[in-house]
Amino acid sequence: MQLINSILTWVMKKRIHQIELFMKYPHEVQDELLKKLLHYGRPTAFGQQYGFDEIVNYEDFRRRIPVSSYEQFSPFIERMMRGEQNLLWPTPIKWFSRSSGTTNARSKFIPVSQEALDECHFKGGKDLLSMYVNNYPDTQLFSGKGLGVGGSLQINEFDPSSSSHYGDVSAVIMQNLPFWVQAIRTPSLDVALMNNWEEKIDKIARETARKDVTHIAGVPTWTVLLLQHILQMEGKTNILEVWPNLEVFFHGAVAFNPYRSLFRSLIPSDQMHYWETYNASEGFFGIQDRSDSDEMLLMLDYGIFYEFIPIDESESDHPHALSLDEVEIGKNYAMVITTNSGLWRYHIGDTVRFTSKSPYRIRISGRTKHFINAFGEEIVVENAETAVTRACEMTGAIIDNFTAAPIYFEKGKRGGHEWVIEFRIAPRSMEEFTHVLDDTLRKINSDYDAKRSFDLALVAPTVRSVSEGTFYNWMKQRGKLGGQHKVPRLSNSREFVEDILRTAG
Repeated sequence: MQLINSILTWVMKKRIHQIELFMKYPHEVQDELLKKLLHYGRPTAFGQQYGFDEIVNYEDFRRRIPVSSYEQFSPFIERMMRGEQNLLWPTPIKWFSRSSGTTNARSKFIPVSQEALDECHFKGGKDLLSMYVNNYPDTQLFSGKGLGVGGSLQINEFDPSSSSHYGDVSAVIMQNLPFWVQAIRTPSLDVALMNNWEEKIDKIARETARKDVTHIAGVPTWTVLLLQHILQMEGKTNILEVWPNLEVFFHGAVAFNPYRSLFRSLIPSDQMHYWETYNASEGFFGIQDRSDSDEMLLMLDYGIFYEFIPIDESESDHPHALSLDEVEIGKNYAMVITTNSGLWRYHIGDTVRFTSKSPYRIRISGRTKHFINAFGEEIVVENAETAVTRACEMTGAIIDNFTAAPIYFEKGKRGGHEWVIEFRIAPRSMEEFTHVLDDTLRKINSDYDAKRSFDLALVAPTVRSVSEGTFYNWMKQRGKLGGQHKVPRLSNSREFVEDILRTAG
């Protein structure tokens, strides 16, 4: 295993030179990529409809092709699900990533081409390892197994005569991984792709507890449940008693900072590393590239062309998207992508904030539909997660999950925010927790601060603590256990908050 570790570490380091190339020439790489995508898309039904053969530069592209949501793409995708080809992308589409997001009950099916698997998802996985190895050259990552916590797959019943499948993006990736990756991962595919989450988590625990696991990849919320199950099953107090060589958790889908204290309690080691990724159903977008910062490098050579909509235009019917060279540091943008699976100027619903332009690094700031702006306070998910993390740090609390919504004006009462939080360890003082939460929001969000001044438009927030298992039970009731399913952090509607409180009893 030591020889394998040395060989794979050397191989991973070789990719760094190519990454440095797009870091040095970002606009040239993106311009060339757009030309390539348009060339491939010319013979498709979409390419014919929008005259790809007449597009010669980015301005033509921006003027001719509209920014579209999933609902606008869905007629094409529904036809693809029924077996039609050459609609959005010229090569056969046999895989679809199913995503219902956090609000819609109706599933979304994102086409995944072979090019996207090879040039985006697999390349992203290798680059993730390359960047980690580049930061920790003495790593023993490949001397043991990598544990992946993913979703499930099923045959596409819309076209039963074909060999197409759909499922969580992690399941699509796992099913198609090259043989050398399958050899160093655990658990077995049969277990990893099981549909029943509660049965799967038990089988993963039983299959992996005796393996030498050196790294884990998954969503923090579901990974925590697996680790806790293993500790209970093995009668141990921390996970290093089970996997003494565990050194890194590669995480994504939800912000990690609110869960950092919980992971430290489960894995009490200063040598444990946490590495951020931005991998979605639509593509692999960003990877943490430095050990001293969780900002993510925007990956520019994965077959994805990027555009960005200023947040105040994100809900416009005809938004003006900006190219990479037009963005500004510190501003929030809704992300628009054109991909090698045939998503053309697709508004994915995520918002990002640039922290650097040389090279281009980002942080995920939220979702275009997940915010609170009931009174002009404009609270985004990043604000909420920062405030909750700070309140936990100052009061010794550890959380499992949270969500928030407005308390709307009633006769004789002012508006406010209601936070529903499931604590693993309760704060020393709920009053202090609420004060720190409120004070942090005021410091990082001037709009919120203005509305809170003298309690004119907003009174201090209300924090409601719910019993252990409330969020899990709520997600189970909605059929959203495991995979990349996420609890909505913020909403202008009280639907989620009231439903969770009913679940809590």
